Amino acid sequence: MSIRVPGTGSAVVTSSDQTETGEVLSFGPFRLIGAERMLVRDGKPVAIGGRALDVLIALTGRPGEVVSGRELIDLVWPAVFVGEANLRVHIAALRKVMGDGKDNVRYIVNVPGRGYTFVAPVRRSGAGGGTASIAVSASPARSPNFPTPLQLLVGRTETVATMCTLLLSQRFISVVGPGGIGKTTVAVAVGNALRREFGDDAVCFVDLGSLTDPADVPSAVASALGCFVQGPHHEPYIRAFLADKRILVVLDNCEHVIETVAPLCVRLLHAAPSVHILATSREALRVEGEHVQLLMPLDSPPDETPSAVQALASPAVRLFMERAAASGHHAQLSDTDAPIVANICRRLDGIALAIELVASRVGTHGIQGTAGLLDSGAGMFLPGWRSALPRHQTLQAMFDWSFRLLPADEQRVLCRLSVFVGNFTLAAAHAVVGDAGGKIQTVTSAIASLVDKSLMRVEPTSGLTHYRLLDTTRAYAAAKLAEDGQAVAAERRHAGYFTGLLKQGMAKGSAFDGHNVAVHAPHIDNVRKALAWSFSSLDDRSLAIELAAHAAPLFLGLSLLDECQQWCRRALRALLEEDHGTQWELELQGALAMSSMYSRGNSLEVRAGIERGLELSEILQDGRHQLQLLSGLYIFLMRQGDFSGALAAAKRNAAVAKASGGPIENAMTEWMLGGSYHLTGNQAAALRHCKQGSKLASDFRLGRVSFFGHDHHVSGLATLARSLWLCGFADQGCKVARQGIKTAQSHDHPVSSCIALIYLVPVFHWSGDFRAAQEYTEIVFEQATKYSLAPYRAVGLALKGELMVAHGEASSGVATLRAALKAMDADQYRIVTLPTRRALAEGLAHSGQSDEALATIGEAVARAEQVGEILWLPDLLRAQGEILLMQPRPDLATAERILLRSLDCAHKQSALSWQLKAAIPLARMWKEHDRGKDARSMLEDIYQRFTEGFETRDLVTARRFLEELSSSD
Repeated sequence: MSIRVPGTGSAVVTSSDQTETGEVLSFGPFRLIGAERMLVRDGKPVAIGGRALDVLIALTGRPGEVVSGRELIDLVWPAVFVGEANLRVHIAALRKVMGDGKDNVRYIVNVPGRGYTFVAPVRRSGAGGGTASIAVSASPARSPNFPTPLQLLVGRTETVATMCTLLLSQRFISVVGPGGIGKTTVAVAVGNALRREFGDDAVCFVDLGSLTDPADVPSAVASALGCFVQGPHHEPYIRAFLADKRILVVLDNCEHVIETVAPLCVRLLHAAPSVHILATSREALRVEGEHVQLLMPLDSPPDETPSAVQALASPAVRLFMERAAASGHHAQLSDTDAPIVANICRRLDGIALAIELVASRVGTHGIQGTAGLLDSGAGMFLPGWRSALPRHQTLQAMFDWSFRLLPADEQRVLCRLSVFVGNFTLAAAHAVVGDAGGKIQTVTSAIASLVDKSLMRVEPTSGLTHYRLLDTTRAYAAAKLAEDGQAVAAERRHAGYFTGLLKQGMAKGSAFDGHNVAVHAPHIDNVRKALAWSFSSLDDRSLAIELAAHAAPLFLGLSLLDECQQWCRRALRALLEEDHGTQWELELQGALAMSSMYSRGNSLEVRAGIERGLELSEILQDGRHQLQLLSGLYIFLMRQGDFSGALAAAKRNAAVAKASGGPIENAMTEWMLGGSYHLTGNQAAALRHCKQGSKLASDFRLGRVSFFGHDHHVSGLATLARSLWLCGFADQGCKVARQGIKTAQSHDHPVSSCIALIYLVPVFHWSGDFRAAQEYTEIVFEQATKYSLAPYRAVGLALKGELMVAHGEASSGVATLRAALKAMDADQYRIVTLPTRRALAEGLAHSGQSDEALATIGEAVARAEQVGEILWLPDLLRAQGEILLMQPRPDLATAERILLRSLDCAHKQSALSWQLKAAIPLARMWKEHDRGKDARSMLEDIYQRFTEGFETRDLVTARRFLEELSSSD
């Protein structure tokens, strides 16, 4: 069996075919005489090149079908390599000769990303002079009442082929989908494709859309079949007529007469074993033998900002551009307009009719102007083809048709559900619908029926079932809700429901972290809508403030920092005198402080917000918020470089956690202590506390331990990895570093991911694993830029600059490091200022700027000693000593003194790896000045204290130098 689907697989008529058969093809005022290879217009030959003529012959041989550029090249230039540019030249010449586009007459249309198609009607005449439609000679005659299929079937070719196969094997198929999605188009294409299988007159189309009385269905079927009926009862005659026939009956638009059509189909299938039925409806017929095929929306580009090529890969955009071209818009889709068109198609839910109606305005208004029409709400009323059925001439008419078919309770439920944006649960629907249908079971049944009628969709999720109204349906229902004067009440119930939901979520845990974030994230669009409505309503100030307070942790948990600040500020401004000092203010002050710190840096406003929150938490005796805000204070001080203050905050947190905390709070405290001891230069204590925090997390199977967006578990792993490396356990440090990055990335939380990366990239850098350092640096820079995390973007820039210096690109590295320091200063983010200055000094030294290098490293050392940033002092002193040794006339005594001091500082910190790092340049200097035995003794003593990490950069360098010292002895 061969199934011919429109738009695919028909034979190509080549130049030689037409020459041999003597055929003449006619279109418009033109005649194409194959035997003479001549194009004639109004009886006069048209001057046209041979290659252009071959292109024309190839396209007219397959009118209405898309022929790819590659296929045309193979036909016109066989066995010759030719680029697409050559083809475009000949296509342009053809269009010019034929006057393509003048007076709205089109012959050759470019289908972006696919090829070219000949769109003008083509007639064929043979040697005997008789003429016929080219479709007639290609396939059997179409049934007189069967609609003409579309020349281009965008995005449905595979669907049509699948349905053809299923219909032949299953006999009864229902194409189900919302109005305007293209059910009739697909059904017509299927019927046309199966004409060869069933015969010339054995495919019958029954349009039930015009019927108003279900009792007229049998009469309409009999009439379409050509069945002669005597008497008032049609069905017996239809059954007798079909009993011995093999025929395909297409029943289009069954939804409004479904109670009559459904049983009729069953009886016809039983009475006529060779009858096949294809029905289209907005809901399934739900009868024996039916096989439902849901017709899904046309796919739109998944990316919000696709290029033109990416956008045209989606059928929704291809359909839009085809209809735009038909409206007089002949420009190719540009990269600038591609995101606009993609967004239009997404907003129209991939509904073919909606896309066609909106795209038909592009010829007049342009793409951006058409998007503006949609924004203004005019999309519902844009007119389509005048020849279309009344219900398909506007979106409004299409929805009116469906809405009138609904019972009153379903109409009320649909309208009230329009307050939702995106997905919603059944519980949310019950809360918002209220008394629309009476009992809960009534509402549930109405929702199930709306899903069956393709007015709602069930969205696949891993947890609770979620529902969704298509955006176009929602807009229509919202207008109906406003007309009935019920919008305000429904919006208030919507806001109240999500306030209660978020309040309950906060009560279940310490904050919206881990599981809570994942559970509530699908509701974020509805939370936004509820906030916007609440703050716009003068009568709902308290509801707005409460909703903002409960929503703030969710915004933080999703790294939506700008939105968190926006709503917190609005709510704080809305507080009345009696609201100050309440739980609401406490929630809002803390969230505002944390979101501002992560996105805008460490300002006085952040510190003031944290201190005010701490004051309120003590007054209200709220231990949970006190712990959260102490965590925030600790992070704030760490980011400012006040590590001693951070240690004091961690100890204060430990006292509160001991009195009122559980395993989560105590694990968090251990990690805070570990982090602050690490940065104050006590690596042994840092290791001890980080290991204790990890033990608590393991013993109590704690997941993510996060307070106000900062993941202490990830930070604890970062500190543990760094302390392990510094203490001489490089292999363990790298292993924990990878574990920390994996843990952070599994949470899908940009702030936590950036924190993990900026702390852990140095571990790979210190080990000499520049490939891993480069990979992770790119990730942190990309994420910080995408989510507007300015301080972390500055650190990402610093990491990039240091890698440039390490790779020998000193000048570029210096410029990048200067920019990073400037950005850190603007954000008051000082936690990594000193190592960045050390990298800058090394870059300056390697680029020949020795005086500035010495000044830069000298300032960094002085700063570390002044503010007590002990952690970085050994490495700063090591760099200072090495830069001194790089001078044209090095001060050897000073360099030696500084390197010995670096060794001593590292020893006091238990930082064995930094001892080795300082020992290597000192040993080299001693060897060069006849102190080889001292060099070997000192370096060997440090080297032998390592038990792992022997393939890391410094240990490899030390081992080779020791071998060199041994050989020289």
